[in-house]
Amino acid sequence: MTTYGSFPGTRPRRLRSNPVMRRMVAETRLHPADFILPTFVREGVSEPVPIAAMPGVVQHTRDSLKKAAAEAVAAGVSGIMLFGVPEESKKDALGTPGTDPDGILQVAIRDVRAEVGDDLLVMSDLCLDETIDHGHCGVLDEQGRVDNDATLERYAEMAQVQADAGAHVVGPSGMMDGQVGVIRDALDQIGREDVAVLAYTAKYASAFYGPFREAVASSLQGDRKTYQQDPANARESMRELALDLEEGADMVMVKPAGPYLDILARVADAVDVPVAAYQISGEYSMIEAAAEKGWIDRDRAILETLTGIRRAGARNILTYWATEVAQKLNRQ
Repeated sequence: MTTYGSFPGTRPRRLRSNPVMRRMVAETRLHPADFILPTFVREGVSEPVPIAAMPGVVQHTRDSLKKAAAEAVAAGVSGIMLFGVPEESKKDALGTPGTDPDGILQVAIRDVRAEVGDDLLVMSDLCLDETIDHGHCGVLDEQGRVDNDATLERYAEMAQVQADAGAHVVGPSGMMDGQVGVIRDALDQIGREDVAVLAYTAKYASAFYGPFREAVASSLQGDRKTYQQDPANARESMRELALDLEEGADMVMVKPAGPYLDILARVADAVDVPVAAYQISGEYSMIEAAAEKGWIDRDRAILETLTGIRRAGARNILTYWATEVAQKLNRQ
């Protein structure tokens, strides 16, 4: 005799039974429009320069950067975040290439806008570390400390030249107190109310930035713990968030992404502006290195980490896999 109602009466596995069922009930989906592609453009090179610590990523020439931008557009990626790498001889104590209209970043912004117009959001890194001879994110005072307010003056100038070059969005990443407000005022003063500010709201002093230092040919000595956030702290991210919103941030970001999903979730729950997360160089390099060793399934690991970032609350994700993943999603 058949017995009905036997344990278990509830079987969640029914909703995992085959790929179509799993796809239908998926709570989190990735879309090409979620992605922003970080890219590096190096002054004075005739061929793209591979970044040893980031397999598959290069320091672009101006021409190869334009090609990468066009590929991102074709894949449906929403934005490109540009980092300029000037010639070493041009770096100085003020980060002059960062405010020179003919500095490599400003030239790259103009190149990309000429190539793709408004089909791709052109975003510019607004920080001095790539252009300054000591590698910090700001100018130094007489005691060798990063001078917050003197740095803000430089950021204001950078915002204006980047906007003049054609940036749709500026991304202040230096974690200086008051940076969003000063940049917003500087943009408005030249009639560029249309340029958005993506605030690096919670940027932690992370060990995972290591490969990025090679990517931008950083001259940094020491660390950035006096201005980037302490990985031990969470509540101060919410304070930084409140300040950035008060100062006029249009979008906010958590960086790194993977090690700070708890922060990302708290920020996303607290705001009604778009939230981004940056899957940084170390996160990228660990997966690529482990995959090269045959220790993990590369493609599954990439999608799993990106899905986790999206699930935690990121509306947009900066990732070096942006175009690659977007192309794969388009084929599904």
